[in-house]
Amino acid sequence: MLIRLDPASAEPLFAQLAAAVRGAIARGDVAAGERLPSARVLAESLGLNVHTVLHGYQQLRDEGLVELRRGRGAVVTEAGASGLARLHEAVAGVVAEAHRLGLSADELTALIRREYS
Repeated sequence: MLIRLDPASAEPLFAQLAAAVRGAIARGDVAAGERLPSARVLAESLGLNVHTVLHGYQQLRDEGLVELRRGRGAVVTEAGASGLARLHEAVAGVVAEAHRLGLSADELTALIRREYS
């Protein structure tokens, strides 16, 4: 799992970390039951404070994507992995339908933004 963070971004590092892990789960790079790197190891490899990593992991826990267990670390939950996988499939279906209808990426994005608001 490749995690890239942008220290110059306005988005906090813990949120960037959570988004990177969320994306890896959605893409299927990390499967249900798989353990994420320990907070200490990940903090060292990314040059972050361990509390920043823990904050990102706690956000993922609050979303139901990972389960935090003392001594076992962060483990991807079945519900989290399958939920994001279903969303990924749904988005792929929407994109395929947009292509079929001749919508551009910008038009599809505008539709999604309108619905999301």
